[in-house]
Order: sequence, then C-alpha cells, then structure tokens
Amino acid sequence: MTEPTPSLTILVAGPYRSGTGDDPALMARNLRRLEEAALPLFHAGHLPLIGEWVALPLMGVAGSRTVGDAAYDDLAYPVAHRLLERCDAVLRLPGASTGADEDVRIARERGLPVYERLEDVPGCS
Repeated sequence: MTEPTPSLTILVAGPYRSGTGDDPALMARNLRRLEEAALPLFHAGHLPLIGEWVALPLMGVAGSRTVGDAAYDDLAYPVAHRLLERCDAVLRLPGASTGADEDVRIARERGLPVYERLEDVPGCS
C-alpha cells in the first residue's frame, strides 16, 4: 500500500510583470498562467499560493495607482518573501522573472525544494 502524498504549501513563482512593459492585459495573462499551474497543485492535495493573490489587494488598499509606484514597490516582492516563510516548496514556471528568481534563491537558501516542472511535484505526475 502506498502512502498518501503529504499536502504541501507551494508558492507558484514565474513571470508576472517581467516582459510586459507594464501592460495590464499582458500582466493579467501572466497571472492566469500562474493560476493555471496552481489548479493541478490543488487537485493533487496541495495548497498553492501566488504572491499576487495577496499583494494586489494590499496594493489597492495602500493606494497604488500604477505599476511600479511607491505603494506597488513597497509590497510586490516583500509579500512573496513573507509567504515563503510559510511554504514547503516552490514551483518555478518557465520565463524570465527577477522576482521569481529571487523567490527560488530564498527557497534554496532555506532548504526548500524547488520544482521546475509540475510533473516533479509529489502527486502531480
């Protein structure tokens, strides 16, 4: 009898703002890609987290009006870094992203597994 896959809290990291020229439609497309990767994690019994799920509402409350303004920059990366303190692993999606690369660096520094393919996440093969 095989043991059940343990439930992990997994930060989904990948391009959000990178390569968009701050175009809201392209950023929304990138967020959708992150979310599409989160769904199979959930179905495998894991709790997926995406930094923007927490950061974007906070940015609105903080008064952010445009991508890259002071309120945006105050929250964008720090939210993901705080989430990483509560995560068991990171799923790094393809694509250039300074923020996702920093998430991976922090995760590895903390000894967390970093998966580069969904198929490598326990229970997602």
